[in-house]
Amino acid sequence: MKSIQVIKLIQVKEDMLPFGTTAVSSSIEAARIAHTFLEGVDREHFCVICLNAKNKINALHTVSIGTVDQCLVAQRECFKLAIISNSVSIIVFHNHPSGDPQPSSQDIELTRALVKAGDILNITVHDHIIIGDGMDNYVSLKESQYAIWS
Repeated sequence: MKSIQVIKLIQVKEDMLPFGTTAVSSSIEAARIAHTFLEGVDREHFCVICLNAKNKINALHTVSIGTVDQCLVAQRECFKLAIISNSVSIIVFHNHPSGDPQPSSQDIELTRALVKAGDILNITVHDHIIIGDGMDNYVSLKESQYAIWS
């Protein structure tokens, strides 16, 4: 007789991030959460904030850790935790260790692909935040002129 594996998926809380709010209502709040989460890292980290229907944070997850100037990101990895945590939307973010938060063409193309994938999965991508050096040094691709969400 052959056997079939029975698998159980669960979330495991690894840590807590002290922050003044558990809801995200603006790009500046998302950027400050991202900056706090990534403080002191020396390589690119690509992360996702998972949100419920009231924009409260369900989970915060590092999707990929790269080098000083690039990070490999698979779209499916960005949505995996969102699906497991029953999130309705996400905000993705990453840092530029150079300190300059201006998006590269790869950042813009990845964001377009994530927005399209989110539409298929019915998980809204609210924004992609790129963190530079300093708490208020960031770029919100949603607020930029790149026409990703139009």
